[in-house]
Amino acid sequence: MIEASKSGKISSTIKYGMVGGGEGAFIGDIHRRAIGLDGKALLTAGCFSRDLANTLASGEALHLERERLYETYQEMAVEEGKRNDGIDFVSIVTPNNTHFQIAKIFLENGINVVCDKPLTTSTDEAEQLEKLAAAKDLLFCVTYTYTGYPAVKQAREMIKRGKIGDIRFVNAEYPQEWLSEPIEKNPDNKQAVWRTDPNQSGISNCVGDIGSHVENLVSYVTGLEIESLCARLDKIVEGRVLDDNATIMVNYKGGTTGIYWSSQIAAGHDNDLSIRVYGSKGSLSWRQEDPNYLKVSYLDKPSQILSRGRDSFYPRPTEICRTPAGHPEGYFEAFGTIYTTFIGALAKNKAGEELSDADLDFPTPKEGASGVKFIEKCVESSEKGAIWIKI
Repeated sequence: MIEASKSGKISSTIKYGMVGGGEGAFIGDIHRRAIGLDGKALLTAGCFSRDLANTLASGEALHLERERLYETYQEMAVEEGKRNDGIDFVSIVTPNNTHFQIAKIFLENGINVVCDKPLTTSTDEAEQLEKLAAAKDLLFCVTYTYTGYPAVKQAREMIKRGKIGDIRFVNAEYPQEWLSEPIEKNPDNKQAVWRTDPNQSGISNCVGDIGSHVENLVSYVTGLEIESLCARLDKIVEGRVLDDNATIMVNYKGGTTGIYWSSQIAAGHDNDLSIRVYGSKGSLSWRQEDPNYLKVSYLDKPSQILSRGRDSFYPRPTEICRTPAGHPEGYFEAFGTIYTTFIGALAKNKAGEELSDADLDFPTPKEGASGVKFIEKCVESSEKGAIWIKI
């Protein structure tokens, strides 16, 4: 990754800071590595933990100057907003319940924002951030990672061009096994502890954590908007307060239907996100654990497996490919594509250049708010006996 070296040998036009992601954290290091993948931004500031000692140790390990390490995110937002060499954007990698206040104060101080998903723990807060970013004319990205894969972008473009006809049905799922046992009872397992705690995670665990990825992926690939849903959220592991398994039936505007399944108690599944879209002329199928390949089936010809890097993709998915055919291109690269696209848009924005649709091909607060509303409606439907709820 690229950091601000005390030797001053590394330089970059775009500078960023991070809130969260200190020593002992998981997702912060992934964000930093993803940002550093294409070398387009420089880490110069941080408030990596509520514990100043952790922030200082993390900053030292990342070769940051002491004066750019802050005890609170509030101080960081104010001070960085004042500096002539202040950060261009902040990356927020903290638990869900903190996203709103952190993003809000950085926006108020004129700093662009990238925030992990879900954007907030309420639709009202998400919509406030969307409006504030627009009012301040600032860029805001929500890191729904899986939209960064070339094959996903190829599927989206094929659907937009009518290659599989009118969409009839969508099936998407995201099973994992990592919470099959009550590992949150071990306080050292911080990821499990905060995700299963409603005070930090919000009103949902499974749907909020991975079901929201399903909603975003389907929306991005198909362009469909949910009109109503019927959800059953299960709390399968004894003593668990929030859901660890969810089944959701969906009606889209225009008459198309679908079904989603997300689970964290599905033994044998690691990170098995997949999407299948069935149209009047054919279908598309993609799986995150085999991300280089897109299966395309037509009614009147044999099925095809399109290979990223080998087969002819449309311009946008082609331009984000990094490695030759057959070399796995995965999670870090998809994450990196989200960040690189955002950073590129930020650089053009700073230069006063007009932004194209490709420049803005990253998830925004609008998608973030849609995801939060989806979570809320799933919980509402389940709590009322798995009834149909209008979005």
